[in-house]
Amino acid sequence: MSLPSQRLAELGVALPPVASPVGSYVPAIRRGDTVQTSGQIPFTADGLITGLVGSQVDVGAAQGAARVSALNALAAAADAAGGIDAVKGIVKVTVFVASAPGFTEQAAVANGASDVLAEIFGAEGRHIRSAVGVAVLPGNASVEVELVARL
Repeated sequence: MSLPSQRLAELGVALPPVASPVGSYVPAIRRGDTVQTSGQIPFTADGLITGLVGSQVDVGAAQGAARVSALNALAAAADAAGGIDAVKGIVKVTVFVASAPGFTEQAAVANGASDVLAEIFGAEGRHIRSAVGVAVLPGNASVEVELVARL
């Protein structure tokens, strides 16, 4: 398997800048051989992806938002680790989905995050995961992703 930086280049994916915290926390913290991130929402160059999934946002768009959020979380993890190539794999991912009443496809939305991590890390990107439906997220974000990475 190639280095994460090489896989990102092959995929044509650039990690975004690490988002500045909007509260009393840090984006990621390194402890021993792991880095754990704070929840990262889907900020893009065009702004924040917002709305309730299942009413205002369809599953496909929400998967894209989960992908963006995962890349934002990976950027935070890489920053705390001293660079993306220090990240050897992904241990756990939690995906929070702002869900319309009755929406039950949180796991399908979470695949947007899981799939991009597998694209980057191959077998080392396979991880345990929770997909959680919530009523609302900060800024009306459609999804939020946090992860634990292995160094």
